[in-house]
Amino acid sequence: MSEKPSGSGESTLTVVLALVVNLAIAITKAIAGVLTGSAAILSEAAHSVADTFTEALLLTALRRSDRPADRRHPFGYGKERYFWSLLAAVSIFASGAMFAFYEGFSTVFGESEEQTRPLVGYIVLTLAFLLECISWTQAFRQVRSESAAHGRGFFDFLRMSDDPTVKTVFLEDSAALIGLVLAFAGLGLHQLTGSSLWDGLASLAIGLLLALVAYILARTNKGLLIGRQADPVMVKAIWRRLSEVPEVEAVVDVLTMLIGTDRVLLCARLDFTDTLTAFELENACVRVSAELRAMFPDLDEIFLEPVPRTDPDLRRRVLDRYGF
Repeated sequence: MSEKPSGSGESTLTVVLALVVNLAIAITKAIAGVLTGSAAILSEAAHSVADTFTEALLLTALRRSDRPADRRHPFGYGKERYFWSLLAAVSIFASGAMFAFYEGFSTVFGESEEQTRPLVGYIVLTLAFLLECISWTQAFRQVRSESAAHGRGFFDFLRMSDDPTVKTVFLEDSAALIGLVLAFAGLGLHQLTGSSLWDGLASLAIGLLLALVAYILARTNKGLLIGRQADPVMVKAIWRRLSEVPEVEAVVDVLTMLIGTDRVLLCARLDFTDTLTAFELENACVRVSAELRAMFPDLDEIFLEPVPRTDPDLRRRVLDRYGF
């Protein structure tokens, strides 16, 4: 098995870089939006403000989730990363998407507004695109390196990742690049046709884009907060390893739950050989736990429960859970 990638420090770098970039972009977009009167550029300014607030929440998530376990929280604070990341997804929708919808509907159904200084808008959008590329490249590199370390494809890793911070930055930066293209198109079509309708439609498209990103991130963090199973590849590998233990006659059940980024809780129910003494059983459990930790660095807490595989209540619960 590969070693656990040191993602916490790189995640912090990715988030800080995104925060600085988005703050600078938000200021320039707001100025350009006022000067040009473009609803799409104002929507993009709100987009960048939402992204800046999102990064602040993600930094909070990184800081608070790394606190060690204590008496009140014996499994640590790893799930705080999911909670603050969920709030970040809500902020993207509440401040970014809703403002974009407001600007879009006001422009489409309101009185037509004359466009002023479109060149300023083109320059600012181009500059913003270049700056966003810096943040996006850092997020892309981190996702690519971590997907390679986990032996997964890029998009498969992005879907299964238990680190919502880097996923949030990558998706919001990708949405920002698309949003800038939409704003550029709206500004250009407004100038060519003289109709602000295109500007309003671009703003509405940006709102839909942000709402989609917010939904994807909210759904991801909801699943992690509820208590998602660990990577199925890891679960199957753990099951195979336990099946190879000489003292184990059968693996009855393997339960896993993500309790933080790169932190997995494992509860394995095993039918041990009946001839084992209590001393031998205890030593076997200690040895197996140590072997599992060495093979799977993500395992944070391990519970091995000796059970008879013929117990009818246990068999029923396993059947109800897995359907076989």
